[in-house]
Amino acid sequence: MISKCAQEITPFIVMDVLERADEMSHEGIDIIHLEVGEPDFDIPVCVKDAICKAVHDGQTYYTHSLGMIELRESICQHYLENYGVTIHPDQVLVTSGTSPAMLILFATILEKGDQVILSDPHYACYPNFIKFVNGMPLTIPVYESDQYEFQIARVQDAITEKTKAIFINSPSNPTGTLLSESCLKDIAQLPLHVVSDEIYHGLVYEGKEHSILEYRDEDVFVFNGFSKLYAMTGLRLGYLIAPKKYIRPMQILQQNFLISANSITQIAGIVALKNADADINKMKTIYNKRRLFMIKRLREMGFQIPVEPTGAFYVFVNARHLSDDSYKLAFEILEKAHVGVTPGIDFGKNAEGYLRFSYANSIENIAIGMDRLENYLRSI
Repeated sequence: MISKCAQEITPFIVMDVLERADEMSHEGIDIIHLEVGEPDFDIPVCVKDAICKAVHDGQTYYTHSLGMIELRESICQHYLENYGVTIHPDQVLVTSGTSPAMLILFATILEKGDQVILSDPHYACYPNFIKFVNGMPLTIPVYESDQYEFQIARVQDAITEKTKAIFINSPSNPTGTLLSESCLKDIAQLPLHVVSDEIYHGLVYEGKEHSILEYRDEDVFVFNGFSKLYAMTGLRLGYLIAPKKYIRPMQILQQNFLISANSITQIAGIVALKNADADINKMKTIYNKRRLFMIKRLREMGFQIPVEPTGAFYVFVNARHLSDDSYKLAFEILEKAHVGVTPGIDFGKNAEGYLRFSYANSIENIAIGMDRLENYLRSI
């Protein structure tokens, strides 16, 4: 008998698209992948060298369950230099990617039935982390007309005695937009835990990203990691910053269920924070060229992009003039144009009728994908 909890976890639809695309590739069909949110760059050379040296030196043992002290100190230094906030290493829990950190956090702060406010659209997996520990996602629509930002009056009206936290993501997946300082300040005033996913920090091309820690330090929890900015997705290294009183309970969960993050990847993380700036700047310059190119081509095809994405590596477009069924539309584009895109419904009901395009691919491949998409649109 499969548990009720397991049955209630919804599929990650972008993976359905990717898996069908892989089947088509095995059949000899050339697919342009604009669906997957994964950097196409190699890891920085300094990180690669550090990994090889760490393996050669035999640094392959369990580490402190909170993470290596050198890495936690480097994370604190990173937040001081970039945001002007002071964090103690004892406030940092290093995990095997940010996903385990999310599970650990919500298992620590939520009781059965507690609500967590999410924007709609939101990253597809957020609600499942909350539901897995018997919490309840409480979605509040955000709209193009509001720059995809929470309207605080709507948030305040939605709060009940069961509402425990608000979960924010800036730059956002799927919209690629940043929350403004004024919005972050309003959120910081809410009588709730504030949970901030800052995994796309550093990948900002216009304006500047801000950490929620700049505006509040009490009952604030921050996720971040190395997958996106440092192109280290497969190395699985993330971390959680939290008030000290929550660290010990979360450390115990880590000790029991995960033990510690990978020792080699932690060493890689230390080197990335200290020595990878040149690689990061090069990647950002290339991402920005792709971003501008993709926005221009999509607009020329008639897609509406009233809010230009300025962070992460996504363009979120209104495709309701083509279909109100984004799942069907995405698979039709895959089958007929041989271009993988993500249907908006993956990101919430309010995202139905939208498509997400990722520019984490070469500009040459993006150009081919745009040409194929344009030909498909002409055909219909």
